[in-house]
Amino acid sequence: MTTSQARGINPTELNDANVGEYLQTYPDFFERNGPLLTKLRLPHLRDAGATVSLVERQVEVLRERNQTLERKLKELVDVARANDTLADRIHRLSQRLIRAHSLLETINAVETSLREDFEAMHSVLVLFLEDARPLTADAGRFLRTDDLGSNDIKMFDSLLSAGKPRCGQIRDVQRDYLFGKDSIEIGSVALTPLGPKGALGILAIGASDADRFHPGMSTEFLSRIGELVTYALVR
Repeated sequence: MTTSQARGINPTELNDANVGEYLQTYPDFFERNGPLLTKLRLPHLRDAGATVSLVERQVEVLRERNQTLERKLKELVDVARANDTLADRIHRLSQRLIRAHSLLETINAVETSLREDFEAMHSVLVLFLEDARPLTADAGRFLRTDDLGSNDIKMFDSLLSAGKPRCGQIRDVQRDYLFGKDSIEIGSVALTPLGPKGALGILAIGASDADRFHPGMSTEFLSRIGELVTYALVR
């Protein structure tokens, strides 16, 4: 006769699931049966052959959970700080655009904000506006003008038809068109259509880091920037 049978316990009715269910139903079991804790031992996960008490194992599990929660909290805090920084930069862009009273001043405000506020050293504004054509000399390399139906712009048909920002790597011909043929240092690009289906143009921001703008990143802030620039251009 086994010990379980001697105690009136049917071994066919006793299994891990039953024990676990019972302990979950009565979580104060070990409080009411304190001496039992001294008799329980769990194999230690790190040292072969070593044992730890149930309480020690519980403390270890809680410590691991706490470390996991701390990592998740840090990630959330980092994201919140990054979003706060982006929101502040967009606010400064808005202020610059409000102070602009002409198309040239608006274009210069966008360029200055990208360079000084967003630290984007490689950026290009492609406009399809007829009024922008005489401004290319004054706006420098930042401004390019073109026709919406030109062969060069057809390279961006999928971007314009989607009407949403896109991030990642682009084809060499697209990169050369936007940033020049000496722009091999551009590793990734953020493209934002301006206006419905890009009717006004395209705002392109380049980075040397191939992972700076990647397809999986959120484009919410890029959409906001695109909307602000669009409203300022048609004002």
